[in-house]
Amino acid sequence: MLNINNGNNISLTRGDTGLFNIILINTNGEEYIPEEGSRLRFAMSKKYYSELDEVLILKEIDINTMQLEIQPQDTKSLAPATYKYDIELTDSAGRVSTVIMGTFTITAEVY
Repeated sequence: MLNINNGNNISLTRGDTGLFNIILINTNGEEYIPEEGSRLRFAMSKKYYSELDEVLILKEIDINTMQLEIQPQDTKSLAPATYKYDIELTDSAGRVSTVIMGTFTITAEVY
């Protein structure tokens, strides 16, 4: 099971596949489409302000599809818990912005 609520909080059963469409809204209230040369990066950890070796999941998000895919092996070994995540945009000029922050809850599974 997966769920994203309006607060950017995600819930996914451990070992399941999660497909998340990323929609960015600019200050004018319009959808922001990253330009060629931009990068989106997803990072999840137990806490904010983690060191790189504390990051549990680190993925690039394809700017052409704007879809984050969490594979079963990404969460299979993680304990059911609530983690922190963010999505960072690096635009084509090299400017870096954290565009989404939230919690990522891994729920228990039977098998």
